[in-house]
Amino acid sequence: MCRLCDPRRPTLPCPTRRDFLKASTVGGAALAAGATLGTAASAQQAAESSIPDGMGEAGRRVLIRGGVVLSMDDGVGNFATGDVLIEGGNIVEVAARIDAPDATVIDAAGKIVMPGFIDTHHHQFETALRSQLAHGILINDGREVNATNYYETILQQFSMAYRPEDVYINELFAGIAQLDAGVTTVMDVSQIHHSPEHSDAAIEGLADAGRRGVFGYFEGHGDRTKYPQDARRIKEQYFASNDQLLTMVMGGEIYLPGYETSWQIGRELGLPIALHVVGTFGMAGTFDALAEAGEFGEDNIFIHMTGMSDMAWQRAADAGAHVSLAVPIEMHMRHGTPPIQKALDLGLSTSLSSDVECTMTADPFTQMRGLITLQRMFVNEAALSGADDYPALMQCADALRHATIEGAKGLKLDGVTGSLTPGKAADIILLDAEALNVAPLNNAAGAVVTLMERSNVDTVLVAGKPKKWQGQMVGFDVSRLRSELEASRDYLFETAGVEKDLFAL
Repeated sequence: MCRLCDPRRPTLPCPTRRDFLKASTVGGAALAAGATLGTAASAQQAAESSIPDGMGEAGRRVLIRGGVVLSMDDGVGNFATGDVLIEGGNIVEVAARIDAPDATVIDAAGKIVMPGFIDTHHHQFETALRSQLAHGILINDGREVNATNYYETILQQFSMAYRPEDVYINELFAGIAQLDAGVTTVMDVSQIHHSPEHSDAAIEGLADAGRRGVFGYFEGHGDRTKYPQDARRIKEQYFASNDQLLTMVMGGEIYLPGYETSWQIGRELGLPIALHVVGTFGMAGTFDALAEAGEFGEDNIFIHMTGMSDMAWQRAADAGAHVSLAVPIEMHMRHGTPPIQKALDLGLSTSLSSDVECTMTADPFTQMRGLITLQRMFVNEAALSGADDYPALMQCADALRHATIEGAKGLKLDGVTGSLTPGKAADIILLDAEALNVAPLNNAAGAVVTLMERSNVDTVLVAGKPKKWQGQMVGFDVSRLRSELEASRDYLFETAGVEKDLFAL
């Protein structure tokens, strides 16, 4: 049972753990409770009823046959027509043709088969605030129009109103929504740890979504916050095993007093240390000091990296640190110019992240297009201005790497996910290449990066288990969860003292 299950109404299926392999059972339970199935629920149940039994279970073999395979592994290669064999939760073989007579066959003709997308920085607790800060910038610049801004409005006003139950439904709904878009792995940056109960709720929400998640333990506020010391309890209670979908990262924000303690605890526990690095927050001096002191390491994930000195950049590269870019948000919210070329020139491992849904969508297609179009804009401008030398134009296959395997590297999960490599987890997506917005298919990577959107995500597997099937989310009562999210939104607005205005500037 999850936090939303109601023991007083046992005939209602759990909204996060439905028996989605037996749609008739689910439908019967709902009807017994007096529910009326709408078109969306009927379509969901129709998809659920066609899922082969036992997918993702030990020993169960499934063959994804005849798709266009983008493996994101140079050793495996790509196939214009290829097969992917799964056993249990892992990939067994990838080849042009696989003979597996004991496997259930999934017809992937007309589909692009590739690893799921990886989002290395997403503030999932803000899901109920989607589009509330559509015009907002990062910090108040003194202009009246920017009095509503991210730091003051979202972090200092809305976030203070969150109860553990708000954290849970926001985390859960965000995970399901990104599964719908083909994102099979996320690092959740949850700056909402006002109490141990808030932390537990965030972890439960991540777990109940059923995808691969990295719990980012960042700061909280108020008298009951136990950050950063509670990291020891959290790791022992939830992350003692490495053989699970969830792992942990330590938040180490250098704009907070006492950040040295969070870095020390993170390294004591063997956790990667993630932090926002933004020039407009006045962090450059502190970041320079850390660079000069030799504090950077392979365990660092630097988010944004706008406005930092060449010296600090070089020290980050020398240390093997990872950079997570949220290109559309960085452009939109005045973080500074996304340092795409700097990261590329220095050879840093670089991934993509969606950042905040209170301002912009969390789908990977937006992130990839933001990355490639901005990089090419700067290169094209240099070429048109008559420069003798300028960088290479980014290719679509490059953007795909940043959205998959590079993200896995940054989260220390590249031995598990990020590519269709035998031995790795079967975190796999099937994208519809015959849809109206894509057909006819002429370039596989180009179609994904320049043409597709979440509606093209046909099927999503996490560790071999279906989370989206034939265009429908499965295993979740989405309508009920949406109602829970709306109730959370109403509470947050009321408690934060913010008027709901659909036409606010």
